[in-house]
Amino acid sequence: MTSKQRAYLKSLASKLNPIFQVGKSSLTPEFTEAINEAFNNNELIKIAVLKNCADDPLEIGEVLSERTHSQLVQVIGKKIVLYKPDKDKPKIVLPKAANQK
Repeated sequence: MTSKQRAYLKSLASKLNPIFQVGKSSLTPEFTEAINEAFNNNELIKIAVLKNCADDPLEIGEVLSERTHSQLVQVIGKKIVLYKPDKDKPKIVLPKAANQK
């Protein structure tokens, strides 16, 4: 993903509200599965890390992106943004990379 594409996704994510919250129990298999299912309807997901979660938001974001086969767009404070394009009908059209035509 290019920096231009990442910036575009960040601008879209700024308008989103978190649809998941990571709490005290941190990352459970059920939580990861729920995020995977959410990617069926959303390509861009924002997750909030609550104060009672002892884990680092950056580490949580990296683990979630690995487990859900998505891309970590950004981690700002206690907010994580993940992106996973729909294989059949992508809703978000990323700007083309400079070397693509």
